[in-house]
Amino acid sequence: MSDRDPLVSADWLRANFARPDIMVVDATWVPPFLKDRPNGKACYGAEHIPGAPYFDIDLIADPDTPLSHMLPSASTFADHIGALGIDNSSHVIAYDSNGFFASARVWWMFRAMGHESIHVLDGGLQAWKKAGGVVTTKLPQPEQKSFAATLNPELIRDMSAMRRHVQFGDTQILDARAQGRFDGTSPEPRPDLPSGHIPGSICVPVTSLLDADGTLKSKQQLSPLLAPYLDRPSVTTCGSGVSAAVISLALARLGDWSAGLYDGSWSEWASDADNPIATLP
Repeated sequence: MSDRDPLVSADWLRANFARPDIMVVDATWVPPFLKDRPNGKACYGAEHIPGAPYFDIDLIADPDTPLSHMLPSASTFADHIGALGIDNSSHVIAYDSNGFFASARVWWMFRAMGHESIHVLDGGLQAWKKAGGVVTTKLPQPEQKSFAATLNPELIRDMSAMRRHVQFGDTQILDARAQGRFDGTSPEPRPDLPSGHIPGSICVPVTSLLDADGTLKSKQQLSPLLAPYLDRPSVTTCGSGVSAAVISLALARLGDWSAGLYDGSWSEWASDADNPIATLP
């Protein structure tokens, strides 16, 4: 357990913005099934923190799978990160303008690639603007850097590992999707998938972890929600491996930095007819 915090406030970022090691990245991502919203890259183009390059989770991904934004190889990740102007001495601050959707995912990706000097801006772009931070439409021109990535397999789960967890019941599976999707009473936004959940998993809706202003709940607020899960190993899951990282982020705020994340999540699990699907009556 650790008492360090995986998030920084907008006030902290403003006070430390000029430090040469600080590298801010915009990780805004909007699920493609939300047709009424512009996509993440359009949101970034409309306004972003000055100097922040765009971290596209659909581009910095494994190109050899039909699943969305799966974690790439260490070498592919390193090439993309170096092109963003980030090296191994950089203190990366990830934020987004669509809740915690992808900034937490980017936090997990860096850690899964061995880079621990990574934080999430609490409250994202809205908190930055509320604190007096300026925004711009000017696109940065990052200087190419060298970044070395080393995969940390302890933070990653694939379908085979999840099948073992279900079989042996050795790990808590925490699902970030809404209760109806988890129960099987509401449809999945991906129409080709049934709703329901991985047998034995626990519903921890991502909305339950956030305050009304879009910040992550405090340690005191998170404790009654997540403390029951701190005494056993955990793995987080969701629809496609994005909002699951918010649970991982909240667990880290409470001191547990060891949670794995099921990268394929429900998109992979429910698409395989050999996998059991549970529902609640």
